[in-house]
Order: sequence, then C-alpha cells, then structure tokens
Amino acid sequence: MTDDSAARRVPEKALDTTPDSPWPVRLIAEKIRAYIDRMPPVWVEGQVVQLNRRSTRAYLTLRDADLDISVSVNASTRTVDATTAPMSEGSTVVAHVKPEYWLKRGSLQMAAKEFRTVGIGELLARIEELRRVLTAEGVFDRERKKPLPFLPAVVGLICGRDSKAEHDVVANARERWPHVRFEIREVAVQGADAVPQVSAALAELDGRPEVEVIVIARGGGAVEDLLPFSNEKLVRAVASASTPVVSAIGHETDAPLLDLVADYRASTPTDAAKTIVPDVAAERAGIAQSRERMARALERLVDREQHGLTATRSRPVLARPATMVEDRETRVHADIERARHAVRRRVLGAEAEIGRLEGQVRALSPHRVLSRGYALVQTSTGVLVRSVGDVTAGDSLHVRLADGQVDAAATSTTSGPAVPTTRGASAHPTASTTGQEIS
Repeated sequence: MTDDSAARRVPEKALDTTPDSPWPVRLIAEKIRAYIDRMPPVWVEGQVVQLNRRSTRAYLTLRDADLDISVSVNASTRTVDATTAPMSEGSTVVAHVKPEYWLKRGSLQMAAKEFRTVGIGELLARIEELRRVLTAEGVFDRERKKPLPFLPAVVGLICGRDSKAEHDVVANARERWPHVRFEIREVAVQGADAVPQVSAALAELDGRPEVEVIVIARGGGAVEDLLPFSNEKLVRAVASASTPVVSAIGHETDAPLLDLVADYRASTPTDAAKTIVPDVAAERAGIAQSRERMARALERLVDREQHGLTATRSRPVLARPATMVEDRETRVHADIERARHAVRRRVLGAEAEIGRLEGQVRALSPHRVLSRGYALVQTSTGVLVRSVGDVTAGDSLHVRLADGQVDAAATSTTSGPAVPTTRGASAHPTASTTGQEIS
C-alpha cells in the first residue's frame, strides 16, 4: 500500500516532473486556468471578422488591424446588441474582455463584458493623425517618388477577384500597347484580410526583377471600405518598395493615404492604364511627324548649303585664283616703296640735322676764334693767361695761334690795352715758332 501511494504521488512543481512522475492533464489544465484567472480585464481593439449568434450567446473573432493575428471572444447577445452602433462583420470595436480557459476543450477565449464600436468619424480622425505623423517623417515627400518607366514590359497588378478594376486596367493597357504583359494578384481589397493580402502581393511583385511598375487598383467604394488603404503597415510597405507603385483606388472625395505615398496617383483604374502604358498609335503618329520634320529640316539645310556653294563658286577669285595673290603682291610692292620713301626722308632729314649741328659746333669752336686773329697765351705750366697780373717779366709763354704755336718770353708787363708788334706774338720779339697747328 505504501509503495502504490508513493508510485501515485504527484510532484508539486513543474520542475519536479519526470517521465516516471508526470502531471495528469487535469492538473496542468487547472494550473493554466488558475494562472489565466489572475489576469485582470483589459480593453482591446480589433476588427470583427466573424460573428455568430447562438441563442443567448454570441461568438466573435477579433483580428488585429495590421497583422494576421486573431482571438476568439464570446459574450451575451444582450452585450453585443447594447452598442451604440450596430455591430457586424467588418466593424472596428473596442471590447472589455477577461481571458478564460476552458478545461474540457483546453481552449482560451475572451469573455467580453462590454463593446464599443469605433465610428467612421473616429477612424477618419485617426487617419488624419497618421497623415500628420507620416508627413513629418517625409514619407509623402515628392523627392522620394520614383519615375514611372516609359514602356514597361511587365506590369504588376493588385486588384480584387474578378473585379471591374482589373478589366479596366488590362483592357485599356492592351488596347494602347498589345504586347504589354501583366502579373495579376487577386486579393481582398476590403475588410480585415485586405491589408495582409495586399501587403503580401506587393512584397512578392516587388521582389520580381521583371516587374517594372505595380498598380494597386480598386473601383472606389464607401469610406469604410477604403480604410485598409490608409493602414500604416500598407503605407510603409509602399514607401519602402523599390518598384514604382501606382495608386488607382478611384475615390476622389476622401483620398486614402495610399494615394499620397504612391509614386503616381491615378484617378481611376482606366487612368492608371493610360498612364503606365503609352498609346502605340499616338507614338507611331509622333514618330511619323518627327521623321517628317527631320526630313524638311534636312532639305532646308541642303538647299541652304547648295545656295552658299553656288554663290562661292560664282566669285571671281574662284574663276581666276591668281587674283588673290596678285592683289596681295601689289600691296606688298606698294608697302615696300612707301617704306623706302619713308626711310629716304628720314635719312635726308637726319643728314640735314647733322649739318646744322656741325655748323653750330664749328661756330662755337676755339679754332674759329683763333682764325680771326686772336691768340691764346699760356704760361709754361699750361695755365691760360687772362690778366697782366698772371705774368711777370722774364716768364716763358706759349702763344697758340690758328695755324701753330709760338714760344715767347715776357720782357715787361704793362696794364692797359696791349699793342702787338707782330701778329700772334707778344710785344717783345723774343719768340720761336714751332709751326704746330692748333686744333
């Protein structure tokens, strides 16, 4: 008995369990329920994706607005009907729930005690606040927008299943350019599944290098139907895409945030097709017009050059090419003759100037004065005699005349005008001549 009791003894702690001493299922279930029961009630927000009524109970599935995560919620039908606005699938609600663990099924559910529906006005206010935040971050800046390709070979299209938007984009694009190819991803474009499915399709197409532009299309709808296209997760996914994205939601009054973050906003799916694909007929007409303008321009250029060539050939210089050389030769000879005359005039003028200066120099020369009968008297030391006082009786003197030199001796000195006895000599005849010319 003691051994059996010991064998059936259950460990008190989870860490004490072993393969030989496990916990029974009821014990782990009770411990989980006890742990969950300690959790306080909490307010949660989500979108109703499923709503079933069974007698007095209602069973809901709430899904997160951004991620594909959901929880089960049960409440009384009276609690569900007590909301200010009717609750239905697709409604965004705030619920006051308390987690509950069901022992028999081993499932976790949320028991709701109160619901509050989130109205369109509040949702739009949240979108406006998100718009301000993303604008401040620069998510909508024009500088970050990528240019659309001129002629994309492959176009990615995200649209609803069998939707008119898909037909409008594909039909109009192929009418304009029949060779364009499409990679189409049909997804939910409204409701709780729209954001995860559109985001997944965008990531897939953006990862394919052959896809050159992506169009997200929907043919308008009510404001609440377009709420997924203002979801922050989807907006940021479009902003981070490396492939240009075109928004073609088709709602003019309340533009979703997707229109602001997209690289190009098309007013309708048809407008998107006309934007991303050029019209082959219009392009061919444009090419034909350009070729015609080029041909006319080339003809005008050839005509202008032909007229210029004809005018050049008609000039006399081409009929008699030597004329150009002869004219320049005549000019060279004329310039040489003018240069000779100028040099001759300069030389004659210089000769005349030299003669004039020579006459002035000769007129000022001492030799000219001596040739008129004057003489220069110097002492034996070469000092010029200027006064009677410069000479004493018996001094030797040198007398310079125009045609030579006379050596003399002073016999006496007398103040007053001298009375020469011979030309060019002193008053006394004691002198000898050398015949040297005085210059």
